Amino acid sequence: MLNRYPLWKYLLILIVLVVGLIYALPNLYPEDPAVQISSSRSNVTLDESRLDRLRNALDEAGIDIKGIDPQANGALIRLTDADEQLEARNIVNETLGDEFTVALNLAESTPAWLESLGAAPMNLGLDLRGGVHFALEVDMEAALTQRLEVNASAMRESLRDERIRYRDTTVEGRTLTLTFASEEDRSEARNIIRREFPDFQYENRDAGRGAVLAMTLTEQQVSEIQDYAINQNLTTLRNRVNELGVAEPLVQRQGPSRIVVELPGVQDTAAAKRVVGATANLEFRLEARPDTPANETETLPFRNNENRTAELMRDVIITGDSVSSASRSFDENGRPQVNINLDGTGGTLMNRATRSNIGRSMAVIYIDNQTRTRTVMKDGEQVEERIPYTERGIISLATIQSALGNSFRITGLDSPTEAEELALLLRSGSLAAPIYFVAERTIGPSLGKANIEQGILSVEIGMLLVVAFMLIRYKAFGVVANLALVTNLVLLLAALSMLGATLTLPGIAGIVLTLGMAVDANVLIFERIREELRARMPIQQAIHAGYERAFTSIIDGNLTTLLVAVILFSIGTGPVKGFAVTLSLGILTSMFTGILVSRAMVNLTIGGKPIKKLWI
Repeated sequence: MLNRYPLWKYLLILIVLVVGLIYALPNLYPEDPAVQISSSRSNVTLDESRLDRLRNALDEAGIDIKGIDPQANGALIRLTDADEQLEARNIVNETLGDEFTVALNLAESTPAWLESLGAAPMNLGLDLRGGVHFALEVDMEAALTQRLEVNASAMRESLRDERIRYRDTTVEGRTLTLTFASEEDRSEARNIIRREFPDFQYENRDAGRGAVLAMTLTEQQVSEIQDYAINQNLTTLRNRVNELGVAEPLVQRQGPSRIVVELPGVQDTAAAKRVVGATANLEFRLEARPDTPANETETLPFRNNENRTAELMRDVIITGDSVSSASRSFDENGRPQVNINLDGTGGTLMNRATRSNIGRSMAVIYIDNQTRTRTVMKDGEQVEERIPYTERGIISLATIQSALGNSFRITGLDSPTEAEELALLLRSGSLAAPIYFVAERTIGPSLGKANIEQGILSVEIGMLLVVAFMLIRYKAFGVVANLALVTNLVLLLAALSMLGATLTLPGIAGIVLTLGMAVDANVLIFERIREELRARMPIQQAIHAGYERAFTSIIDGNLTTLLVAVILFSIGTGPVKGFAVTLSLGILTSMFTGILVSRAMVNLTIGGKPIKKLWI
């Protein structure tokens, strides 16, 4: 019989619609503006008396509380108005003091039964949810200097193994120089170093009573080091952002030496900037013996007491690059510490160094690359000049009791927050070169709210216009097309939510375009039915022919558009990808609803029934 589906097709369509409705529902529950409170110390808890003080303080300030969710080491205060977040955070800070860390947050409000099914709302991009945009500059010259320092340390070790004496090592620009007592020592050292480091241009220089070997990086090696620096920094920043738990962040290269970072939903910009822009690293060095030559030692202060110093070896055992995992905890006295696991190479180097130096002290050095900005006159104009500098301080200096392996701990940290951030930085990896903030833009939640409202309005207007046109043009069949259009919108939202895609303003534009294109299939089908009716074909046969003969045209038209969307996604970035994702998903859902769902509704209402006149 014409215009009848088998039962399994109806069941399949019903299952898809039910699943789509369930996974689209969380988008009706927007996130609540909230204030996150967490304890700074393990022995301090947010008890009921403190919560009562918070409620009274917020009530006195006229701030409405939607609810308070107790958590393991603090609480989450949900608010009704995003404009009151900053004021609420300040009040909470004043009420609780330094024992707690207070930050802005956005809390999900999805019902528990939907969460149990894995349903969650769409991620919103920076332009809709608010957040921060950073532009970072990678210091390429510092990358070269760091590589030369590593090479210098390796060269010194090789020379000591071969018992070749040297006086001094200096790094200036792209050149590393070694000073020797005689030309014979220099000649022998040059032969040894050249085998291990072929990427230098070697030159012998005279220096009064000594002999100098100058090694300059080749242009190819400089280019490779700089490319490695920015690619390594990209990887490290992505790891750091992932540790922050930001949904769908953007971390990408911009030009030869810049990196762009966008963090949707982040409102505690100071904390985000501190973690993203941190250039900290660790070095592990042995304390110098009294008879160690002065050119092989370096005096460094302690971080928590600059008046106290220690004489350390210049050679580095390992750096933070060898750390495979790190976590914060507390020692037996309740002081913060960082538990560290090393990779295979790092564990071997640490074991080798400590096994032969039991009873000797080893220092953990915290290194932070910073920059100062000053205003100078250049070509008659005032410009800002960045002056990079490096701070080094000893975290701890402890005696080696036994040979260390892949696991040990770092103590001597000032606070749990510092320990947590240090563990985060070590887990995510160290930067290959310092980075500096050159631009910072904050998009507030109020602006994001306005964008969402305007985007929803555009969808509503577009949908109303399409609905009106279909009703006027196709009458009863227009109702079928409009129901299929609503179904298409629900399925599109469900698909975006299930895939964890990020919705941006261009993505909303893709949804609006999809709504306009979604009825194309029905227009082709209905126009084909009209042609068959004008050719005096029976009504049921005309309906069947309309769906069957328009199918090829619908597939061809949508596939070409889908191909363009795939190309946009593959070569585009940021907003272009967001547009391509919503357009691609919209094409797939519109084909499903325009062909299968609309025909199922027609089959259920008039399929196989004797009809004298068709309102189309």
